[in-house]
Amino acid sequence: MGMLRPDEGATEDDAALKLVGVGASPYTRKLRAALRYRRVPYHFVVAGSVEANALPDRPLPLVPYLVLPGADGAPATAMSDTTPILDHLERTVPERRLRPSDPALRLIDLLLEDYGDEWLSKCMFHYRWSYAPDTRKASAYLPYARAMQMTREEGRDAENAFARRQISRIGVVGSNPITAPVIEESWRRYLEIFEAHIQNQPYLLGHRPGAGDFACYGQMTMLVITDPTPAQIALEVSPRAYAWTERLEDVSGLEVSEGDWIDLASPPSTLRDLLCEVGRVYAPFMVGNAVAVARGADQVACEIDGKPWVQEPFVYQAKCLRWLRAAYSALEPSDRRRVDQLLEGTGCEPLFAQA
Repeated sequence: MGMLRPDEGATEDDAALKLVGVGASPYTRKLRAALRYRRVPYHFVVAGSVEANALPDRPLPLVPYLVLPGADGAPATAMSDTTPILDHLERTVPERRLRPSDPALRLIDLLLEDYGDEWLSKCMFHYRWSYAPDTRKASAYLPYARAMQMTREEGRDAENAFARRQISRIGVVGSNPITAPVIEESWRRYLEIFEAHIQNQPYLLGHRPGAGDFACYGQMTMLVITDPTPAQIALEVSPRAYAWTERLEDVSGLEVSEGDWIDLASPPSTLRDLLCEVGRVYAPFMVGNAVAVARGADQVACEIDGKPWVQEPFVYQAKCLRWLRAAYSALEPSDRRRVDQLLEGTGCEPLFAQA
């Protein structure tokens, strides 16, 4: 494992990665499940704990973050943001990689990862903080994720403060009375497509999981299992989604080979259905958001699925689009053509129109 092996004289404890997060975070779940699948040794540290406070500080105020052991006696360093973290591990740990070796298929995996991280997160946030039963449940238990020893009185105070803070962020995420129908219809369609797709193959891109699987899984731990309103929809539309989400928590026992990825020359029709959903909702938002950010506008105003979409611009998601376009531009012309052929007519083409 290269840099992840203990240095001479170091102990396994010194050399292990430290994953700092909380189990109630979809992105923590994403990264933790990916580390388990990849069989990368790590220690899980609860964010805000005494142990976490003794570690190097994260570069961004986000959870999760990963603390990397220093090489040759150098101090440990911390990394934020799950996609760059997974990319770092792709470079440093060769076994059981998440990204396909086929460059064109790797671009599709990156696209599906971003869809999970940046669109299904809208579904999760919308249901959790727009529906009273979901808000009551989440705000009641989430404060204890970081402070387990609070008294019940302190917990009730924290519950109210936490709910107010999260609800105040709805505008940035994109949930409002105008966008709610688009989000809710997209969640149901995603489940219908997922139901058909996973019936044909166990993971999004074949018989082994990619980063896209773990990104969708992270959000689905909340949408399918934890939060009552979207979970009830999932149970009606795709009980399979519940079983898949539970399974992906730990697939370290899955034996894989490079031949487990789909052949991009003959992909299953259900993959195209999934990419059409990505093009239907995620692509127009990402392009509209990037335009608004570039213009310094105070509002994203675009059309998604024939309906109006209005929200505050999200600078981070403009950065995500730049990453996608950079990955597409880095492809060899023959691989770009294969990507273009797969995406033709899906609605995803505008994502790469200026790449």
